[in-house]
Formats: sequence, C-alpha cells, structure tokens
Amino acid sequence: MTKVAHGAKPHAPAPSAPPTAASGASSDGDVIASPPFNRDLSWLAFNRRVLDQAIDPTMPLLERVKFLAIFNSNLDEFFMKRVGVLKVQLEAGVTARTPEGLTPQELFKRVREIVLEQQELMARCYKEDLGPLLAAQEIHVTPYGELVASDRELADAWYRSNVFPVLTPLAVDPGHRFPFISNLSNNLGVFLTMPGADEPVFARVKLPANLPLFVRLGAPDGRKAASGGGPVRFVALREMIIANLGQLFPGATINHVTAFRVTRNVSVRQDEEETEDLLRSVEQELRQRRFADAVRIEVQPNASSEVMSFVLRAIDLGPEDVYERAGPIDYSALWAIADLDRPDLKHPVWTPVTPPRLAGDDLDIFAAIRERDILLHHPYESFKHSVERFIAAAARDPDVLAIKQTLYRTSRDSPFVSSLIRAAEDGKQVACLVELRARFDEQKNVRFARQLEKAGVHVAYGVVGLKTHCKCSLVVRKEHDGLRCYAHLGTGNYNPTTAHLYTDLSLLTCDPVITGDVVDLFNCLTGRSLHKDYKALLVAPFTLRDRLSEMIDQEASNARAGKPARIWAKMNALEDRVVARRLYEASRAGVEVTLVVRGFCCLEPGIPGKSENIRVMSVVGRFLEHSRIFHFADGQADPLAGRWYIGSADWMYRNLSARMEALTPVNDKDARKRILRIFEVALADKRCAWDLGADGVYRRRVAGKGDAPDSDAAMGTFEVMMRDAMKSVGKA
Repeated sequence: MTKVAHGAKPHAPAPSAPPTAASGASSDGDVIASPPFNRDLSWLAFNRRVLDQAIDPTMPLLERVKFLAIFNSNLDEFFMKRVGVLKVQLEAGVTARTPEGLTPQELFKRVREIVLEQQELMARCYKEDLGPLLAAQEIHVTPYGELVASDRELADAWYRSNVFPVLTPLAVDPGHRFPFISNLSNNLGVFLTMPGADEPVFARVKLPANLPLFVRLGAPDGRKAASGGGPVRFVALREMIIANLGQLFPGATINHVTAFRVTRNVSVRQDEEETEDLLRSVEQELRQRRFADAVRIEVQPNASSEVMSFVLRAIDLGPEDVYERAGPIDYSALWAIADLDRPDLKHPVWTPVTPPRLAGDDLDIFAAIRERDILLHHPYESFKHSVERFIAAAARDPDVLAIKQTLYRTSRDSPFVSSLIRAAEDGKQVACLVELRARFDEQKNVRFARQLEKAGVHVAYGVVGLKTHCKCSLVVRKEHDGLRCYAHLGTGNYNPTTAHLYTDLSLLTCDPVITGDVVDLFNCLTGRSLHKDYKALLVAPFTLRDRLSEMIDQEASNARAGKPARIWAKMNALEDRVVARRLYEASRAGVEVTLVVRGFCCLEPGIPGKSENIRVMSVVGRFLEHSRIFHFADGQADPLAGRWYIGSADWMYRNLSARMEALTPVNDKDARKRILRIFEVALADKRCAWDLGADGVYRRRVAGKGDAPDSDAAMGTFEVMMRDAMKSVGKA
C-alpha cells in the first residue's frame, strides 16, 4: 500500500508519457489538451476524459458503450446550460473578454472546434472500434437496408403494431405553421410532393419519445427479449420509420428526408424575489423552458440541404449551430446496448458492504452514533443500510420528536419521502427543505413538495435568492437525560440511485457543537433566521468564504514561519478567482497544495513564481467522483492533527457566495484516517488519474513495469476502494 507519511508532501507521480499534439486527438488517450483554464473549455477537457473511458481497450466492452452514452449526455447538458448562456451573450452583442482574454465570439468558435473534434473521435470509436467488437460478441446494429428478409419482416411487423399508430406527421403550409421542436427530440424533416401538386411541402415526423431508438428485433416491446443465448440484433427506429414513410404519406413522392435533433437553452430563470409563490414560479419556468431558444441542431453527414435550410430558418439557427455526427444522431440510443444482460462484458457487479458498526437487523443506530461518529464512504459502503436506515429508524422511533431534512435531488420512489410522510402521520414534527430549482429535477421536486405538504410535512423552499445545496438531516430524540440531537451531513444527495454510482462521504454524529449548528442552519433554511454565528460548520454564504480565505492565508503564514504548511482538497470543480489568487499566494509562500478536481479547473498549476507548489489531478472512471474533502495542516506535521472538513461546496463562486452550503469538521481520528486513505489512493493511482500541467494539458498516468498488478497504482482508485471495503468486513 502506498502511504503518505505524516508530515510528507503528497506529490503526484510524474507523467509517464510526453505530451503529444495539443488537440489531444491521440487514440491512446495519453494526453488531453484544454486551452488554458477557461471554465467552458476546461469542462470540455473533462468530457474528453470521459470519452477516453470509451476509447480505453482495457475497459469491459459494454462499459465502453456506456461511456459513449454518458459523453453524449454530458455534451447535451453543456449545450443546454453553457452554450445557451454564450448564445445569449452573442445575440446581445457582448464583447467583454473572459478572465482568460476570450471574447464570447472567440470562445464560441473554440467551443465549436473542440466539440467537432470530440464528436469525430466519438463516431470513430463507435464505428471502427466498438462496432466490430460488439459484432464479435454477436451484438449487431444492422442498417435497415441490410436486414435479411426474415429480420425485415420482424421489423416491419413491429413497426405496424407499435410505431405507425402513434406517429403524427405535421405538414407545413399556409394553413399549418411550423411545429414546435421540443428539446432533445429526435425528428425527421421530409420534403414531399403530393399527387397533383406542383410544389413540394415540408412535413415533420417526431420519433416517439417512449419508444427505443434502437429496436431489439424479436422483443415484444423492442427493448428486452426473453433471457437466453443467441445473437442480439438491433435496428434504428429512425431507419425503420424512413423505410415506411410511404405508409404515412400514401401516394406522395418523397423527395428528401433528413433526421435531426434540436437542443434548446435551459437557462430560463425567473427572479424569485419578484414572485411570492416559488412553487408556482418554478412550474411556470418549466413551461417557459419548453419554448426556449434553440442553440444546436444535430444531423448526420450528407443531410439534405433543402431540409436543413428550411429547418434552420424556422428555428432561427445558422450554419455555425449545425453539428454533423456519424453513427446515431442521439448516442443515448446506446443505452439499449449498454443495458444488455451480458455480465461477461461488464464490470463485476458491486454490492456495497454494510460497515461492521452498522451490521445487524436489531442494531440501535442511535446507540452506535452515541458511541462514536460514523464516517461512511459510498458506494463502497451501503447507503441503504446507513443513511436511509438513519431516517427510517427516526421515523419509526416513538422517542423521536422531530426530523428535518434537505432534499436537493432524490430518486423517483424516494424512501426518504416515504419515511418523512410516515413520521408526520405518526405525529412527529417533520420539516423538509425542498430545493425546487435543482436543474433538471424541478418537475420531480415539485411533485415531492406537493406530496409532502399533503401528508402534513412542513415544506420550505429555502432562503430567498439562494439555492439550497447543503446535504443535511437532523433528528431530535427524547432520551433519559433530556433531548439529544443527531445529524447526518454529507457530500452527496439523498438519492439511493446515484448513491450506487457516485462516490460520496457521509458523517453521522451527535456531537452537540455540530448538531447545535445544524439546528441553527435549519432555522435559517425554514424560518429565515438571520443566524450567522456557527461554531463548527462553515456555512455559505455567511462564513464559508471568509473562513476558507483565513485558513489558506494561515497556511501561507505558517510556511513563511517555517511551520508545516499544506492544503489538500478534493472537489468537482474549481472556478472561484478569489480562492485561486489566495492559493497562488500560498504557493509562493511555500505551501504545498494538492488538488483533486474531477471536472473543470480554472487554476493554473506548476507555473514558476506563481504556482510551482500547486498540483492538480483528476480521477475519472467506474464511479463518478463526487465527494468534497478539505484539509489544512494548521501548523501540524501529522495530517491527522490538522483540520479536516467534508461537505457540499465546490470552490466556485456560486457555491461560496450564492448558495446555502455547509462544510462540517471531521474530528474522529479513525474517520480522519479513512479520509487520508482516499488521498493516498488517488495520489498513487496510475489507472484512472490524470495530471494537469501548466500548459493546460491533462496527461494520463500509466502504470510502470515496477507496479505490481495488485498495487494501488495499477488497480486504480475504484478497484482499490472496493478492495478496502471488502477487507473491512472480512470478505477480501
């Protein structure tokens, strides 16, 4: 096991491969370049690291297919959110430069160049690499025109029964305006000439959203066939419809057909301070979002110029908004393949372990917390048998008087909602802060809010003007010596689904200083208390930024005085310029700064005289790295004696100044050892880790001949953490 000695400096391993071209187009994925440190371009570099998982030949085949679909989904979100904002700036004629010196016009051009490069790489991976490998495993995506007669009969029969009745062709003529094209919908644009007519007309056919984009032949619903062996055959729904357009337009001559997909801006946002009812305003915003401006149209190569000209005029886009992509236009179709029941082509199924301190059906979870704080690392340790259990036990316990919880994102059938409703029905005081404005989860959260209110739960929507992003729960329990508060504070959402996919930390504690702060925090969230004097928690936007600045500055002072000085931090993104400047000052003072930043990073590491003591790395792989961890030496050589925090906030302006966030100290020594181990594993990782250079290039680490196959370096973060979890329960 690779160790970080107490007091040692956690240097990242040197890159094992020299940089290649700045475009990062090398097929082996050893180097990925990002134009220096702009948020949007750095985010695209992150998504390129995601794409690298699909390119990686050591990854199981269907996992590679899955990462192509994830890459596509990420890119959709990028266009909806970031390019949407950029397009608004372009239309408004904004010429102000970003901190990196780019005008909106220059940034838009560079974004387009990078996206086109990445899409080409994605298509090549799908067609030239994954396609033949899938075929070798008897998984075939066959063009409709190449189907054998028996398969074509199957496809046509399924089309007549399941597709044709639900299609609604919409013609455009003087009596029918151009139809609204919904966000991320898959469509066919058709020019056809009707019998006896001289001029062709345009018609739009929308692919039904509730049907699979890849239809599995022989499956009653087009998705999954009965279990069993044999070849698996898919045909694209789009091709099936095109081949049968004559049934939609009998007697007409089909002149041109082009498939296209439109992306719309989702950055519509009302001023909540001007509305009294946030619930209704979010519902109105969701309705407005459907009709937001288009920002991108995707088509296959060789699209009909007639169709494209007509559609572009109708949705007010230009040639610079057209993105050709070979293969499926919508690569989310690949989920049909990634979800196949082929365990031989996937990672072995991981079942989270139940920590020994929480084992047993008759466990008293409150007694376990009273004994000592409990730190949990998901998905390696069970979310169900820890966090879900904590709230469920509180709902059942007759000695519990009150439960309070924040909900930012949760699953469709959330056990937390069920537990809170049960507690309210049993007469407990139950309060829930529902963040209605969690992007892309608004509709679900509106539904939960109404469901909770109907059951008698006190539902609040947070502090006006501030999105509530902190992840915390409070349980107030009557015990023999009076009332005692228990709290859960975490880095991730109360979502059982993502708890299996994201790496997050949870702290269960009854420390009266921490729980006292949680009481005050909920009073702020639900009652608009102006309390800002927190003793243990760092709460944004009240104390977190100032305390963070103070701790960074203190490390710089300690370094100048010759005392141990270090900053270790793990987060999803780093964008805040004020924090970056303070870290540069700390570096110049001699502070060793090690940052594990999964996504975009706007801080420049390794620059002599500016940031030579700052190292930035990124870990991307099987699970989504989501935990936020912060360590400051505080003059102590032993890392276990310094300051440790976990929480919900990245180092971004919005998290530090425009959201309700909370970091909690981790005081238990064993818990600190476990967090230190997370850093040790990341720093040793030569399987899933990338180092960011001063030139803006991410270089993937590669295990060397001296790294044993079972070493932390060769196994990588995710395999090592799974192994550690198994060892903790004696199953390794």
